[in-house]
Amino acid sequence: MKITLKDGSIKEYAEAMSAYDIARDISEGLARAACAVEINGEVKDLRTVVDSDCEMNILTAKDSEGLRTVRHTCSHVLAEAVKRLFPNAKLAIGPSIDEGFYYDFESEPFSREDLDNLEKEMKKIIKEGNRLEKFTLPREEAIALMKEKEEPYKVELIEDLPEDAEISFYKQGEGFTDLCAGPHLMNTKGIKAYKLISSSMAYWRGDSNKAQLQRIYGTAFATKDELNAYLEHLEDIKKRDHNKLGREMELFTTVDVIGQGLPLIMPKGVRMIQTLQRWIEDLEDNEWGYIRTKTPLMAKSDLYKISGHWDHYKEGMFVLGDESKDKEVFALRPMTCPFQYYVYKNSQHSYRELPLRYSETSTLFRNEDSGEMHGLTRVRQFTITEGHLVVRPDQMVEEFKNCIALARHCLKTLGLEEDVTYHLSKWDPENKEKYIGEPEVWEETQQHMRDMMHELGIEFVEDVGEAAFYGPKIDINAKNVYGKEDTMVTIQWDALLAEQFDMYYIDANGDKIRPYIIHRTSMGCYERTLAWLIEKYAGKFPTWLCPEQVRVLPISDKYEAYAKKVEAELKKNGVYVSVDARSEKIGYKIRESRLAKVPYMLVVGEKEEADGTVSVRSRFAGDEGVKPIAEFVEQICKEIRTKEIRKEEVQEQK
Repeated sequence: MKITLKDGSIKEYAEAMSAYDIARDISEGLARAACAVEINGEVKDLRTVVDSDCEMNILTAKDSEGLRTVRHTCSHVLAEAVKRLFPNAKLAIGPSIDEGFYYDFESEPFSREDLDNLEKEMKKIIKEGNRLEKFTLPREEAIALMKEKEEPYKVELIEDLPEDAEISFYKQGEGFTDLCAGPHLMNTKGIKAYKLISSSMAYWRGDSNKAQLQRIYGTAFATKDELNAYLEHLEDIKKRDHNKLGREMELFTTVDVIGQGLPLIMPKGVRMIQTLQRWIEDLEDNEWGYIRTKTPLMAKSDLYKISGHWDHYKEGMFVLGDESKDKEVFALRPMTCPFQYYVYKNSQHSYRELPLRYSETSTLFRNEDSGEMHGLTRVRQFTITEGHLVVRPDQMVEEFKNCIALARHCLKTLGLEEDVTYHLSKWDPENKEKYIGEPEVWEETQQHMRDMMHELGIEFVEDVGEAAFYGPKIDINAKNVYGKEDTMVTIQWDALLAEQFDMYYIDANGDKIRPYIIHRTSMGCYERTLAWLIEKYAGKFPTWLCPEQVRVLPISDKYEAYAKKVEAELKKNGVYVSVDARSEKIGYKIRESRLAKVPYMLVVGEKEEADGTVSVRSRFAGDEGVKPIAEFVEQICKEIRTKEIRKEEVQEQK
C-alpha cells in the first residue's frame, strides 16, 4: 500500500500497519510527538490500522486537532483522578472544547482546594505513564460493563445508540475505563502542561429538567510557556468580565431576595444607559424617520394567541393566572410587536403613508432558565431599542437594508463594529411544525436576505433552525470575554403576521393589501450592550459614555471654591463632573481617579486660580498641559458631541 504524506513524499508498505507504527517508521521523534492522525482528511486515533492507499498527516500538539486529542486525554485523566479522590462520583461526559476540556460529574460541588488536589492526583497519573488501550463491546455487553461499574449516565448514553452498534472504550492502566469514541494519546505521559480552571453547575444533556451535575473546566497545552501565556490571558479576561468589573465600578448589582436575572442598575449604570437611550431615540426619530410608541407591559393571553406566541413561546413567558380557573389570564410581554400592530390598526392607512416606522424603548420579560442567566447578558427583565416597520412589499428590501445600515452605524459609533459576526438565521425544514407559513415563502424570503447581504458586501454564515417561528432574520452576534456568543442586534423579515392580525393598507386601486413587517433593533438590549461595553473597554469607556467624565482635584482646601467654579462651568455645558475635595495629597487623588477610570482630571491650585486655567491630565495622553477653562470646555464638549473614541496613548502608572 502507498501512503502519501503531507509533504508529498510516499511510503510503501507490504502489509497493514497502525498509524502509530507508520509514524515510528518515519521517525522515532515524530512518533513520540504524535497525538492523532489525519487519514484522507478525517481525524483518527493513532491506533487506527491502515490497510490501503491513502493520504496521511501525523498530527502533533502543534496542530489544532492534535491539541484537541491532548485535551481529550486530559479530560480522561481528570475523570480518573476524580474517581480516585471521590469514589462515589458518577461519570457523565468529558469532551475537548475550543480552549480546553471539561468533564461533568454527579457529585457534591468542587471547591478550589478540591481542584488543586485533583491537579496533584492528575500529576501522579500522568507520571505513571499508563497506556490507553482501546477496545470495543457489543451494545448489551457495554451496558452490562457500565452497570457493573455503577455508571448510570454512561448506561443511558449507550442505550441511546442503535441496537447493532459496537461500543468503544478506553482503558487507562488497570484502574480506569471510560466510554469514548476517541481519539486519544497512546499514553498519559503525552500530557505536558495542564491546569484545572474552575467548576460550575451544569445540567445533564443541557436540559434544566434533568439532573444537576458538577462541571470541571480545564485546559492543556503542548508546553508550559503556552499554558502560562493562556493563564495570563485568563487573568486579563477576569479583569474585563463585566459581571465582576461592572459590580466593582458600581454600575449594577444583584440581590438574592429580588431574584436571578433581575439586576439593579446603579446610578452610574443608569447614567450610561440614559446616555445610550437618549442618543438612540434622537437618532431614530430625527435622522431615520421613526415615530415613537408607548405600550403596556402586559396583555391578555388573547393577544399572544393571535400572534402565535402562546402556542410557540408560552414556556418563555411569565404568565399571570390560570386558564383552567381564571376568567382572564395575562402575561408580561416578551416582545412589543403585537402591541405596535394595534397602533397601526387604530386607523386606516394608504399606500402613500408607508413605510411607517414604529419604535419604542421597550421593557420586556422572558422566563430564562436559571442556568442560562449571567450578569447583564442574559436576564429576565431587560430594555430594548425595539422597532417594527410596516412596509409595502415593494419597499421591503430597501427598508431592510436601511435597518442593517442603522445597526452598523450604531456599532461603529460605539466602537464595536469589528467585534461582530453576521448570521442568516433560517428555518429548519425538517421541523416544519415549529413554524407558520408555507415552505416556498420561507425559501423565497431567505434568498432575498442572502442577496441583500451579498449586495452589501457583508460576510455571513447561515444557521439552520435559528429563525423565529414567523420569519428568518439577520442576527448580529458578538462573543463575551469567555468566548460565549450572544445575539446583540436582530433584524427580522416577516411576511406572515399581518395576515393573522388582519393588517392592511389601501393601494392605488382602492384594494386592501397585506403589508410586510420588519422586526428590528438598532442597538439591541441596553443591559447586554452595557455588559459588552464594559468588557470591550475594560471599564475605560469613551468619554461621551462615561458616567463621570471629569474630576476636578484642588491641591488643597484653599482652592476648593475655584474647583467648584470649574465644576459649575462644566455642568452648565452638560459635562458629568465632580470635585474631589477630600483632605488628601494630590498624588493620592490622581491615583484614585485613575482607578475610577475617569477620562479627565483637572488639577487646580494657586496658579490656575490666578490665571483662570486648569492643569489637564487625561487617561489618554497623561499630562496634557495647562489650558484656559473655556478651551478645555470647548475641547471636551466637542469630544462628547462627536462621540470621539480617543485611543490610549500612554500606559497607566502603577
